Amino acid sequence: MTNRQLFLQNVAQTSDFPLALEIEKAEGIYLYGNGIKMMDLISGIAVSNVGHRHPKVVEAIKNQVDKYMHLMVYGEYIQSPQVKLAEALVKTLVKTNLDNVYFTNSGTEAVEGAMKIAKRFTNRTEIIAFNKSYHGSTQGALSLGDEHFKRNFRPLLPSIQKIERNDFMDLEKITKKTAAVFFEPVGGESGIRVAEEAYLIALRKKCTEEGALLVFDEIQSGFGRTGKFWAYEHFGVYPDILLCAKGMGGGMPIGAFISSHKIMSVLKDNPILGHITTFGGHPVSCAASLATLNAIFDENMLAGIEQKSQLFKDLLIHPKIKEVRGKGLMLAVEFESFDILKKIIDKAIEKGVITDWFLYCDNSMRIAPPLIITENEIKEACQVILSCID
Repeated sequence: MTNRQLFLQNVAQTSDFPLALEIEKAEGIYLYGNGIKMMDLISGIAVSNVGHRHPKVVEAIKNQVDKYMHLMVYGEYIQSPQVKLAEALVKTLVKTNLDNVYFTNSGTEAVEGAMKIAKRFTNRTEIIAFNKSYHGSTQGALSLGDEHFKRNFRPLLPSIQKIERNDFMDLEKITKKTAAVFFEPVGGESGIRVAEEAYLIALRKKCTEEGALLVFDEIQSGFGRTGKFWAYEHFGVYPDILLCAKGMGGGMPIGAFISSHKIMSVLKDNPILGHITTFGGHPVSCAASLATLNAIFDENMLAGIEQKSQLFKDLLIHPKIKEVRGKGLMLAVEFESFDILKKIIDKAIEKGVITDWFLYCDNSMRIAPPLIITENEIKEACQVILSCID
């Protein structure tokens, strides 16, 4: 049997139409397989921010494997990759009191951990999330999502309330009953919705007044994706808990929820070991993440992101394109319908450019290439997309 046949037979599928691209190699912004070279405009869904197999990330992984891999469940041994990565992350969080990092294996696990410490710290149960927000697929994180994805998995968590993004009136639903409000400064699966600065300021003020913790989900928008290392830096509004994953690992699985010592300390007692994980903060993933973080700054990858973003917006002009929106290299290209978009995506893959759509916005094309994409590569990609529309 071929790999394709074995893939369809033995690997669990989540749709009847997987892309089923058989990749032999990946490097920089390119994937190689199916007999062609393909430009990856989605970075494995906002993961390969520094490009596939960045040399410094690969070197860090090899060096760490030569020292040790898993040693002990989370938080018991002093492991240099964890310590150095936590220190480096805290240094990026200027003007905040976020100085305590809990490492997880993924973004959805970071969400779960944040939900737990918010309820424990506030002694409240209500959690508020936003319509068309996506925070993960485990049952707690799924409870924050939209009804379309969760209705057939009920019962889920109680005391979850949904409100509308950028709706000032809905902020009144945040009360003394609210433990936490989960918010994406740049909404991902809603089709790249950038927060209004005035709304974020009002949201921060309301949470502070009511004693609710403000949680920023930067699982997609963090690690340089929007042109700043953290998306919240565009607005000058700071969270009580920050979530990251995806682009954090340079291709390796890792996530984190970050807060203050005061908030995070609730995990120490009543009960002791209030949140535990076997593989969270795996030393190889932490080494890869630190190399990723250092590469972003050492190679000045954030410089020019706004120009690259604007170039996409300037070039992707067509009667069938309704709008190009987003922040940095986290963009959405809107079309009339999913049917039109799907044909364009399929044709673009045939021509060597990989794009995608969004869970809650299936008429918009996802554009989230590695930060290292050049202006010439952007021009080439846009030319292919426009030709596919025609």
